Amino acid sequence: MKKLEAGDPRQIGPYTLLGRAGTISAGETFVGRSADGRVVAVTVVRPEVAAVPEFRERFRAGVAAGRSVSGDFILPVTDADPDAPSPWSATATVPGLPLRQAVDRYGRLPDPALRRLAADLGTALARIHAAGLVHGDVGPDSVLLAADGPHIAAFGIAATAEAAGSPMRDMSDLGATVVFAASGRGPAWVGGSEDLRTRVAELETVTAVLPPSLREVIGGCLYPDPSTRPSAGQLVDYLNRQGVPDPEGSWLPSALAADIAELAATTSMPSSAAGGAISRRKLILGLAGGAVLIGGAAAILSSGDSSPAPSGRTGGFPPPEPPGSPSGVSPTPTVSPSSSDGPTPSVLSGPDATKAWTTVGQNKLTCLEASDKVVMVVTDKSTAFLDTSTGKNVFPSLNSANTFGSSDMKSPTAYAAGVFYYLCETPNAFNLLAAVDATTGEVKWATSMAMTDSGGGADAEYYLASLVAVSGNTVYVCGTVHSHSSLDSGQTTGYIRAFDGATGKGLWRVKGTDINNVLVPPTGPYLLAASGTPSDKSGQVQMIDTGKEGARGWKIPVADTASYFEAGWPVTCHAAGLFVFAGAGDTLLAVDAATGTEKWHQRFKAKNGDQIRIGAPFASPDGATVYLPAGSDLAAFASADGTVKWMATLTGAGALGMANQFNASLRVGGGEARCSADTVFVTDTAKTLWAIDAATGKARWRYDDPGQPDVGFKWTVAGDRVFVASNLTLTAIPIHGQ
Repeated sequence: MKKLEAGDPRQIGPYTLLGRAGTISAGETFVGRSADGRVVAVTVVRPEVAAVPEFRERFRAGVAAGRSVSGDFILPVTDADPDAPSPWSATATVPGLPLRQAVDRYGRLPDPALRRLAADLGTALARIHAAGLVHGDVGPDSVLLAADGPHIAAFGIAATAEAAGSPMRDMSDLGATVVFAASGRGPAWVGGSEDLRTRVAELETVTAVLPPSLREVIGGCLYPDPSTRPSAGQLVDYLNRQGVPDPEGSWLPSALAADIAELAATTSMPSSAAGGAISRRKLILGLAGGAVLIGGAAAILSSGDSSPAPSGRTGGFPPPEPPGSPSGVSPTPTVSPSSSDGPTPSVLSGPDATKAWTTVGQNKLTCLEASDKVVMVVTDKSTAFLDTSTGKNVFPSLNSANTFGSSDMKSPTAYAAGVFYYLCETPNAFNLLAAVDATTGEVKWATSMAMTDSGGGADAEYYLASLVAVSGNTVYVCGTVHSHSSLDSGQTTGYIRAFDGATGKGLWRVKGTDINNVLVPPTGPYLLAASGTPSDKSGQVQMIDTGKEGARGWKIPVADTASYFEAGWPVTCHAAGLFVFAGAGDTLLAVDAATGTEKWHQRFKAKNGDQIRIGAPFASPDGATVYLPAGSDLAAFASADGTVKWMATLTGAGALGMANQFNASLRVGGGEARCSADTVFVTDTAKTLWAIDAATGKARWRYDDPGQPDVGFKWTVAGDRVFVASNLTLTAIPIHGQ
């Protein structure tokens, strides 16, 4: 608390002001004391803000909202005067330290405290959102760390979502706040434009500072598309289901806890509630060390503008930098194999797709998988099965769900030989791998996969799943292993778990820093594990022999490791007994899957002479053709010898104003390119899905959805149709456009 300045008021309403507590976008917050000795945080609006038309009505609505919401970890409004010359509100107080000040003084919060911070803030926001309100200003300055948990002020909540953002914006702010508590900094792009697809690739780096048990759910909070973020209730439920025990004693580090306890004793106040008479001298002495007795010092007072607060706002983060070209990708859309000029690229242009049917669901669709007759639609509430020809339900829905679903970095579903496999949770179980008969809709088996090892302890390992894939009769789950020691080492440890496809019984597992990105071919005894850490050394691709329960085989070093450390969708491919991958930024390499012997390679260059970075290759179902995206070009190669069959190119600009490119060329994840027997499907940065004739490279059709989420739609291919999920809508498109 700072001393009152010369121009500061000494009395606001019935409260004698004792000092300055902080500055917010619309005014100042003071520490005040009532005639009976109660200490409150008094927020006073600046006159120019109060003069904004309709501000007082919105202020009055905010006060009413603040009075109506109460509960654990929420500091309620206790008094207010919206009609005063300078409107003011008084908020209950607890002795504690603002999160930003606590981190500045004591460093990042330990993992148990981060879990408590996320869970308790989620609890508070769940209560706020259940009342039909939003907070609008969750951040390092508005979150107060007290002995009984973190607190946020109720005031600052807008009376309606339209007045100050949305619940999903609150969840993004919660995620950024937890990242700040773990690192001392917040992701600079949080709170800016949501239309930043490239931010998805940064999530793994941003959330690497978090304990493994928080990484997925906080990453979900920060996802660019608001519709894919968890609700506050889902976040709390997710953390509760993990079953991680709370530490004994204080939830805060000892030095920080002692500071808050001293403040509570000095002010003669219980640590979890306001009340108790204190003298001005004792209050000033108690706050002299930097601790703050404050309930609403950073609560934003909306002046009628619903846009995000400007850079430097008390409780938020700075706006994002303007997006630039993806690293290593040439904006020039003309590339060619260096061995020849290659065929002349055909410019993609085609008619709009013809829709076979469209259906609208009630819950957020998170995963999509299909056979030739049934579409499995997984939402955040249940799993449904639809007829591919009509879009009508064919089996009863299951109570399994997947809260976070598929993304550029996660592929939690697979289909093979009449069975759907997927990662899910139910009301009574968490982290399940389930198998469902695609002909009857009946559950064949469900296996619980523990997220933690059985050893426990301070360095317990957490297993996060990113990929489900099937090869022959075996189901594989791949992901990353996290512990305190792995965070300190800077390396990424991955794992492969094998399950019997018929029974769900575990067969074998392997893990290591040499297993990051895993390719599971549909047939054959070999997997391909790529790794890209530690960052100061060359990465590698390495054969994994499934016949020897995951034994390592041959390995080949690769210079370009930018995407090989990412678990989830593979960035390599398998075709006709060959593994195909980027050996360097501009070279495509094909090797024998059993021996690692090179069969052929192609080096690429830009027509203007610039070096390029090729994307993630993918193969046709029969393995005869390999497709490679590079910037705005897509090339088709014969798998046998690397001969170029055709090239296609995009024109125009992408959604961010740069040259339009194939999403698969960015190598930020997978799921952006797939094939049927005679058609190639790819998406671009203009948010268009292209169907391309596999024989000629000419476009069959294009599909655009102006209402799709900012990061694009989810889609899959099966039988003679493509299925596209956009928000709550599922659309079927004939592969040949008819």
